[in-house]
Amino acid sequence: MAPELLTGWGRTAPTAAEVLRPRSPEEVSELLAAAGGRGVIARGLGRSYGDAAQNAGGAVIDTTGVDAPMEVDPDTGVARLGGGVSLDAVMRHALPRGWFVPVTPGTRQVTVGGAVAADIHGKNHHHDGSFATHVSALTLATPAGVRRLGPDDELFWATAGGMGLTGVVTEAVVRLMPVETAYVWVDTDRTPDLDSTLALMAASDADYRYSVAWIDCLTRGASMGRSVLTRGDHASLDQLPQKARGAALSFSSAARLAAPPWAPAGLLNRLSIRAFNEAWYRKAPRRQRGRIHSIGSFFHPLDGVSGWNRLYGKRGFLQYQLVVPFGAEDALRRAVERLARGDCPSFLGVLKAFGPADPGPLSFPAPGWTLALDLPVGPPTLASLLDELDEVVAGAGGRVYLAKDSRLRPELVEKMYPRLGEWRAVRAAADPAGVLRSDLARRLGLLEDTK
Repeated sequence: MAPELLTGWGRTAPTAAEVLRPRSPEEVSELLAAAGGRGVIARGLGRSYGDAAQNAGGAVIDTTGVDAPMEVDPDTGVARLGGGVSLDAVMRHALPRGWFVPVTPGTRQVTVGGAVAADIHGKNHHHDGSFATHVSALTLATPAGVRRLGPDDELFWATAGGMGLTGVVTEAVVRLMPVETAYVWVDTDRTPDLDSTLALMAASDADYRYSVAWIDCLTRGASMGRSVLTRGDHASLDQLPQKARGAALSFSSAARLAAPPWAPAGLLNRLSIRAFNEAWYRKAPRRQRGRIHSIGSFFHPLDGVSGWNRLYGKRGFLQYQLVVPFGAEDALRRAVERLARGDCPSFLGVLKAFGPADPGPLSFPAPGWTLALDLPVGPPTLASLLDELDEVVAGAGGRVYLAKDSRLRPELVEKMYPRLGEWRAVRAAADPAGVLRSDLARRLGLLEDTK
């Protein structure tokens, strides 16, 4: 079988691997048992931004074709889901029945196995925690055999955030959330600067299930970090207009637009992004209460544009996400200030507050402020800028998100993830021959014996 060239969603650092397409969980186990050489890693829908689901010169298991269950108990919302099932498919199945996924990131195009492996978070982390918190059981195919795990097992938590390096999730039991409608009521506030944004979020986030701020990372001076803060919760039936109540749980996941097959290099530059940011900030209401949004427009606006990552051109883009603890706001200000005075514009800046961490040694969310950035590849100072931000984040006791990383220096990993040694020990017991490998693991030295 000829190797295939793979990248992450950022379309950088392509590498070639043999792509294996099993049709059953049993075939997944057989492939893991037979793997050798450069090893193997699972891949779902390829929405990790960097190289987490790549394995140069080795094998990659595509989980999306595995015959898998998607069963939802209509009374309890307990769902039995295959690891290769997408959150989009879960929503299409469960929403008409009055159930919603407990955690969703900014895209529905994530598999259940990927959601566990990255321990994804959403706009509700301060209220509901990350994805693994809502998983009551996992079936994990490892090179040493199939394991059935619950939250009392240390391998369960090593898998949550373990980036696929402990095994392949073939099934998960997930507790869904009851909803009356496929809509969200939203309060919006436009804030003049970063400090105002942080103060408003700190004062009001506890009153909302969902909270997120779009932040302008190009403005300087008195308006540095100006933001549009949106907060809300699932709308009840009586909050909908009368004409919408008859189809209150209807949900369409089809993309409305498609990005062009190619975009010119430099389309998203400091000038164009500054103009977009100005227009986006000005069009937002200063203060608005109770506006009704569809689930798609509130949670997944970019899913409405098929292939939106192509807008960054052939060179692609990096997504960089950091978290710094509460009390380290000066580090966050330094990061935003450095972005504003540099020549590496961020098209999308998203600020949220995280609640308590779960027990996963490599799980990213921790109590504090998290900032996610989309940065076009191209500016010659991009690498040095992100190196500076790494130092600021690590010095404040923070970390970057491995599911989005493309270029972190390996010497900082253990500082950002001080429980890395604990995770390595659990992982080694599940994969004593070191079969599970990835480009991410090699680049960052996550596995001490990785070559």
